Amino acid sequence: MASDQKTLETLVEIITREVLAVMSDQETILQQTDGSYCLSEVADGIRVKTCFDAAGHILSAGAERLSSTIGVIPNDLSLANKIDHTLLKPEATPDQIAQLCSEARKYGFASVCVNPAWIKLCSDLLRGSSVKVCSVVGFPLGATPTNVKVYETEQVLRDGAQEIDMVINIGALKAGMNELVAKDIRSVVEVSHKGGAIVKVIIEVVLLNDEEKVIASLLAKEAGADFVKTSTGFASGGATVYDVELMRRAVGPQMGVKAAGGVRTREDAENMVKAGATRLGASAGVKIVQAESSNKKETPVKAGGSY
Repeated sequence: MASDQKTLETLVEIITREVLAVMSDQETILQQTDGSYCLSEVADGIRVKTCFDAAGHILSAGAERLSSTIGVIPNDLSLANKIDHTLLKPEATPDQIAQLCSEARKYGFASVCVNPAWIKLCSDLLRGSSVKVCSVVGFPLGATPTNVKVYETEQVLRDGAQEIDMVINIGALKAGMNELVAKDIRSVVEVSHKGGAIVKVIIEVVLLNDEEKVIASLLAKEAGADFVKTSTGFASGGATVYDVELMRRAVGPQMGVKAAGGVRTREDAENMVKAGATRLGASAGVKIVQAESSNKKETPVKAGGSY
């Protein structure tokens, strides 16, 4: 009888915390006696619950519709240090990659983002600079097996990658196979973090409905990723202000959001940042920052010397 009472009290405690989480839009950690635990997070009407064993490996992941909104907009609207200067075209040559690195140094971009074959070259060219070297993994389809993504991640880390932009298994997400998606992300995150690199998870928004975008964002967050990213730039569409706002609400104020695909002008970039993006993936980075500098120089001085 005492055992039954204890079980009942535990269930009531768990249910109470779950309800409070739904009402307050906060993350809840449900700890089990064997060291395993579950994270329950709510955003934009979706609750994702992911359970881990004592070692931090994902046991299960699920999603259900509820109601919620969270998130903030960054205050710093300067652009250069938010841009991942990107060249992912299959025909990119070593000379073009070298030019990309030179421009990144000159303008102070956050990183260069290139295909895995060029990571070693970029690492050598950018040694001693503040510009990070970012590699894509499972790119651009995301449909490679998890162990292949892990191997690819290990390789680029050895070559000098400091940031990893991985593509989720999009088909698995659309099929509701959340556990597979979560484990796929978590496996890359574990290897990356062990190697000192951060992870940005590409969810390819143009292929997802709003509910799937929120689920993908929450799975990325609960799997330990550092950013969630809109697009590869190789699908039929890229980042939109709407999607950036949705993803920001989903992951909250602490996690990074990267807008990529179709960010071509200063106006595009500023709109994405105002919507909540903390990184921008762009091949037009030089054009964007030159427009920013030009605009500052051309700002008229009013009477009295104030701006």
